[in-house]
Amino acid sequence: MLEKIREGSQGLAAKIILGLVILSFALAGIGGYLGQTTEQSVAEVNGVKITQRDFARAFDNERARQEQQFGEYFAQLANDPTFMAQLRQSVTNRLIQQELQSQLAAEMGLRVSDAEVRKAIIDMPAFQFGGKFSNDRYLQVMRQMGFQADDFREFLRKEMTRSQLVSALAGTDFTLSNELNQAVGLQQQERAIDYLVIDNDKFKETVTVSDEEIQNYYDLNQAQFLAPEQVKVAYVELNADTLELAEPISAEQIKEYYEQNQAMYSEPEKRRVAHILIENSEDDAAAQQKAEELLAQLQQGADFAELAETQSDDIVSAELGGDLDWIERDMLDPDFEDAAFALKDVGQLSEVVQSEFGYHIIKLTDLQPGEMKALADVEPEIRSELEKVEKADIYYEKQTELAELAFEVSDSLEDAAAAIGATVQTTDLLARVQLPAPLNQPNVASVIFSPELLEDRVNSEVLELGNEHVVVVRVVDHKPAATKELAQVREQIQDILVAEKASSLAKEQAETLFAELEAGTAIATLAEQAGVELLSEDKLTRRTFSVPPALTQQVFKLAHPDATPVVDLVELNNGNVALVALKSVNTPSETEVDDQVKQSLTMQLANKNYQTFVEALEAQAEVVRKPMAPQGE
Repeated sequence: MLEKIREGSQGLAAKIILGLVILSFALAGIGGYLGQTTEQSVAEVNGVKITQRDFARAFDNERARQEQQFGEYFAQLANDPTFMAQLRQSVTNRLIQQELQSQLAAEMGLRVSDAEVRKAIIDMPAFQFGGKFSNDRYLQVMRQMGFQADDFREFLRKEMTRSQLVSALAGTDFTLSNELNQAVGLQQQERAIDYLVIDNDKFKETVTVSDEEIQNYYDLNQAQFLAPEQVKVAYVELNADTLELAEPISAEQIKEYYEQNQAMYSEPEKRRVAHILIENSEDDAAAQQKAEELLAQLQQGADFAELAETQSDDIVSAELGGDLDWIERDMLDPDFEDAAFALKDVGQLSEVVQSEFGYHIIKLTDLQPGEMKALADVEPEIRSELEKVEKADIYYEKQTELAELAFEVSDSLEDAAAAIGATVQTTDLLARVQLPAPLNQPNVASVIFSPELLEDRVNSEVLELGNEHVVVVRVVDHKPAATKELAQVREQIQDILVAEKASSLAKEQAETLFAELEAGTAIATLAEQAGVELLSEDKLTRRTFSVPPALTQQVFKLAHPDATPVVDLVELNNGNVALVALKSVNTPSETEVDDQVKQSLTMQLANKNYQTFVEALEAQAEVVRKPMAPQGE
């Protein structure tokens, strides 16, 4: 049993579920539950500190989530100081918002009882085995997460209390019919435009960049050219799935296992039954008498389904003629089951049976006898199970040896690898986001980049990768984060400066043309004058993708035109500049609002109101944000 619990708790599905649980809680910060600290805070909310520990845990989780989401592209994002600053700010803002919500919930007297917390834990799939809560698994997962059980319960209570507040706010939102019609009308609105684009590419050949400009840009923007911290890692991997057995599983072992575990390979007997229930909560004697009278009618030929429909107090099954569908042992009340499984023939009626719900008359409507699977049919399954068990035994022996020797000979992995019949594998110098499997798991990467391994160059402890799969790592070489040499980024800087200058020239030309456009010159004339194509879109919507998004966004901010078009100059995201003339606006007078659209718009309104609510909380609170050091990007 314990073996299966261990296997289940290490499985992919359980880890995904647990990962979601951890992610949903991570940004709440759990430092407050782990003891008081005097460490520097990143913010204070009405005098309550959000500590560096809270922030670091939340930041690491958010970074790991984004690494998984963006993959190799995250390395480029992480090299952008602006992006990382925004990420740090986003995490801080969320922690502040959650603290504000927690304080308001406490002020309003919202709380979650011990029973509700207990039920939430019992219902979490991560703590279940075979569809039922397993205390062994619960305690094991708690240890793996670094929680004490009491800490986790209080942590969960705080999260659930905060959720009460959010749910109450969202539950009060509603949208009037005229609001829906107006919103849908705006969504479906069409606008007719003419526009031209001044492309900055045509200016790139005309601009030059001096060595001095390149040097100045490099000196002023060195944070953009940081080479990430790199490590060269040696590691020994142990995986039960790849282990070889000394001898194959024999036919005798398979047969013995089959005979000892026949219950696992048998289909239980199933019965389909119908019943008539007479509740006895008010008058037990009267209920029993009524049941006896109904049984007498049935024995005299009355139709069971008709009586069930008109007389049964089980209103759900009554509509189905009393049908309860297929049942197996240990599904229903024991007294009910004993009577149902005592019936021998389809159509047979039971005597009146008493249960905790009242008095029943049971009818057997179908029967499916139990059946034993043949040994030949389950032989591959048993062989696989026995191989798994034997490999697990070998695995745990080797894991113990690996842990002991990696600790005893802490300056090398060779002895540990030799003891378990493995080889030491070594990577090249790699950044955190470039680590290959199996080193790219967050728990392993965190250990690799820990001061102990980077500075002391010792072996790590045994690190869990999955079900009976571990690794031990050590840092062979370390290259701290450093600014790249100018020669390495010279071409990149030159491209940036050329693009900036070309965009500036494009904007100058566009501003000159725009002055003429405002003075009354037709946009078609200006397009011909600039030697660019005049483009038109007569049915521009908010979801038109053939027009640059920045242009579409600005067009829908313009006022409705009268006799003359409304004109504007729009800088596009790629450095180009557009001139646009809005000719007309068409808003549908009648719109159809289906349930899906209604739900979407209501959710948008709820999200908007929630954000307004959070902003109002912060405006009324004393919030102090403090400068933060970069988190090792």
